[in-house]
Amino acid sequence: MMMTFLIAVGSLVAICGILALLLVIADRYLNDYGICKLIINKGSREEDVEGGSTLLNSLNSAGVFIPSACGGQGSCGLCKLKVHSGAPPVLPTEEPHLSPEEVSEHVRLCCQLKVHEDMELEIPEELFNIREFEGTVESLTDLNHDIKRLRVALPEGEELDIIPGQYVQIETPAYKKTPEPVYRAYSIATDPHDKTHIDLVIRLVPGGICTTFVFEHMEPGQPIKLNGPYGDFRLTDTEKEMIFIAGGSGMAPFLSMLAHMRNENIQRKVTYFFGARAKRDLICLDEMKAFEEALPNFKFVPCLSEPMPDDNWDGDTGLVTDVMKQHCPDLSNMEAYLCGSPGMCDASVVALTGNGMPEENIFFDKFS
Repeated sequence: MMMTFLIAVGSLVAICGILALLLVIADRYLNDYGICKLIINKGSREEDVEGGSTLLNSLNSAGVFIPSACGGQGSCGLCKLKVHSGAPPVLPTEEPHLSPEEVSEHVRLCCQLKVHEDMELEIPEELFNIREFEGTVESLTDLNHDIKRLRVALPEGEELDIIPGQYVQIETPAYKKTPEPVYRAYSIATDPHDKTHIDLVIRLVPGGICTTFVFEHMEPGQPIKLNGPYGDFRLTDTEKEMIFIAGGSGMAPFLSMLAHMRNENIQRKVTYFFGARAKRDLICLDEMKAFEEALPNFKFVPCLSEPMPDDNWDGDTGLVTDVMKQHCPDLSNMEAYLCGSPGMCDASVVALTGNGMPEENIFFDKFS
């Protein structure tokens, strides 16, 4: 009886999934919404776009790039714009990311909003300065068993100024995992003195559209589209002692920040707590050692939560938040910078505030 019930439930779930997919396909390919007009900033700019796509993709196709760290999946909440007309009521997928005040001000997630008719919307002027490049994959370097460093050379004669901590979006072209190009966001790991390359640190996500393409299909010499830079994650200009917390590919923005500190002879004290499961998950140890030599007030503290017997590990062990609390019992006059998953960042905020750090002194870049 129980087996029959489970089979029935499984069949129902499968049928619902198929119906949802068919609805998406029907809306995308069968409904003809024609050409719709995007009326931007009270008519200062207008764009004609093909109806039926998301507002995010429609703007991208018109050369207007809106930040979206999750690549349009509705999980990061960054692609907020004010839409004054032409939009349906707020969708359930938008509600977790919108405050009541934002809803009253017509703020929407443009990755969730479909363009079915003419729309009037507001776009911050600074986003019109976001640029798109078609660079070239210069190299792909293994940092460990599931993380690569991707180096992109910008087109000859082009330069990109970045603030350490910012990110870019790269385009994954259509291939077997996606019928159309998609964008994903990655923090910039580049030394900001190098304006002709973009370095990204990418961890393989099983089944991930972009990471699978990078690991299985990308080769040096291939063209690659990217746009940016985006984001306001950056060092403050105070003299407060700093804590960095990240693991895995979350190291990317800190590589750029530390290079900036070295270049500008910034002598603020900083301790970087890097969390990994086992020794095989550590990355960039030689670079961290070089930064310690160049920055006398910098200390790198790797810690392993589950070291393997043959790791012969004599460093710190445990969760990165617990190790940080042991090293830094009083954080009342310090700042913290976090980069990683929402779970890691949230746990770090709890640990930091628990040891006395004011929440306004905590800055983070959450993966989505």
